[in-house]
Amino acid sequence: MSIPHIYFCRNPTRSLVHQEGLPKLPVPPLKQTCEGYLAALEPIVSAEELDHTRQLVGEFLNGGVGERLQKGLERRARKTENWLSEWWMQSAYLDCRMPVAVYTSPGVVLPRMHFQDRQGQMRFAAKLIAGVLDFKKKIDSETLPVEYLSGKPLCMDQYYQILSSCRIPGPKRDTVVNYAIGKISSTHITVVHNFQFFVLDVYNSDGTPLTVDQLHMQLEKIWNSSLQTNKEPIGILTSQHRNTWGKAYNNLIKDKTNKESVRAIQKSIFTVCLDAPMPRVSDEKYQSRVAAQMLHGGGARWNSGNRWFDKTLQFIVGEDGTCGLVYEHAPAEGPPIVFLIDYVVKYMQRIEMVRSPMVPLAMPQKLRFNITPEVKRDIEKAKQNMNIMVHDLDVKVLMFSHFGKNVPKKHQLSPDAFVQMALQLAYYRMYDTCCSTYESASLRMFKYGRTDVIRVTTVDSLNFVQAMQDPAKQVGGVDKASCVTFLYQAIHGQAVDRHLLGLKMLSIEDLTSMPEIFMDTSFAVAQHYNLSTSQVGSKTDCVMCFGPMVPDGYGVCYNPMEEHINVAITAFNSCEETNAARFAQAVEGALLDMRALLEDAAATAQQ
Repeated sequence: MSIPHIYFCRNPTRSLVHQEGLPKLPVPPLKQTCEGYLAALEPIVSAEELDHTRQLVGEFLNGGVGERLQKGLERRARKTENWLSEWWMQSAYLDCRMPVAVYTSPGVVLPRMHFQDRQGQMRFAAKLIAGVLDFKKKIDSETLPVEYLSGKPLCMDQYYQILSSCRIPGPKRDTVVNYAIGKISSTHITVVHNFQFFVLDVYNSDGTPLTVDQLHMQLEKIWNSSLQTNKEPIGILTSQHRNTWGKAYNNLIKDKTNKESVRAIQKSIFTVCLDAPMPRVSDEKYQSRVAAQMLHGGGARWNSGNRWFDKTLQFIVGEDGTCGLVYEHAPAEGPPIVFLIDYVVKYMQRIEMVRSPMVPLAMPQKLRFNITPEVKRDIEKAKQNMNIMVHDLDVKVLMFSHFGKNVPKKHQLSPDAFVQMALQLAYYRMYDTCCSTYESASLRMFKYGRTDVIRVTTVDSLNFVQAMQDPAKQVGGVDKASCVTFLYQAIHGQAVDRHLLGLKMLSIEDLTSMPEIFMDTSFAVAQHYNLSTSQVGSKTDCVMCFGPMVPDGYGVCYNPMEEHINVAITAFNSCEETNAARFAQAVEGALLDMRALLEDAAATAQQ
């Protein structure tokens, strides 16, 4: 989600000033992509499979099919602002029918707060809302600082997609609506407590945002009028498989009241979930449990019904000091969300309570739902499925405290490449083989750019992990060159995966027969990411997490701080081969062994 090796610098110019001048995403040369694809396959498929694929790639390149699709893609690139973004949104998110909870929505855990009661919860939530509204002011007035990468401005469009937006289920494909774009922008947020939803207007009649005091008073009113705990958890419907939810949604909004209530949630700027305390766990298990709580809410008995998973941004504030957020991934990647978090956390630290004029404010409006027997059945089904999902998700947060970015930096290595090689080594030690590994790289140098893949598993990485396992082999250090090359290619729009996706999507749209290379087992292996990884560079000491991409894989998200590294690892209990805690242990061992290797090498060099 974030961009390794290279740091943003932010200039206080108007956020959309460079938007028109941003370059378009290029279409890489076909031959280059084909060569890159074969190189990526080398460490992960057998020699026979690779030979077979070489043949297919040769035919694709020289038989005219590849050339025809390439020309079509270049035509599309000339005609559109970004040849990829719409296809990417469709194929990665909107066409995907798995639940958004766990499968695509990332969670973020903020440092534990010191309150243990509803007073603290209300105060914290009020400040948090004020902070997000302050951030919104910067978006609306286009005064958000432009981000730069290697001196080039980045596309700021995603910041305009995260507030007042919501995913809407469809029977076969979802859509995303953005109510921030239009004549009348939203002036309310949704607050949910004890499974009951409220509309909270966050602006006074003169357009000024409510103060922290006023927000606090309104949250108190919401709390006091939602004390019944026997309410149907309507929000849990949003955690279902998308086709199931699509049907239930159409059924739900047949009723006029329900439709209006749903619309109010969809149009809100963001959602705040005031959660009941989590079941108590030991300090050692606390981080892992909270990470799971951010991803799914803990189950139907706990807080899973206290959500609207289709909402782009949901901030979670628990009565027990647990807080964080979960976001629906379709409209944006991690970096804008992380920037928002860093901004709000900083805002909350410096806020002084402004005494508000005691103008009586209207009671926040409770959203009503008519629960027909059919809707009730859908809710029961969703509860059962959510509980299965909760039991199936294995989460382990590793707070690696031995060192942070400081060690690789001291040895002139990229912290990101260092952690990635540790993940490769840990995986190899556990499974005695390499796997297809996904690390996301940002394409925001280009207009409306999203992400591409850095394929971390290479012939060099395989040599490295084998050498680490067999002392007789010469260890050639962490190959900086190959990591940096792949990163450079990815962020400059020259990586392999999205180009192949474009060629494949074009052949589907042209209704021609699917080229052989996309029907090949090697292609399936390449797309089966047993390791789905992402670096999230946040100033706040937070933990970001997401579910695995495949049933027998791991989701790994890491935040390398100066002196420590936060790593969140997820797997599925239904897969016997994977185990998040064991993988975390292997990662810890790999990081320590790699530091020892660097120190030995440095000592030898000095002799």
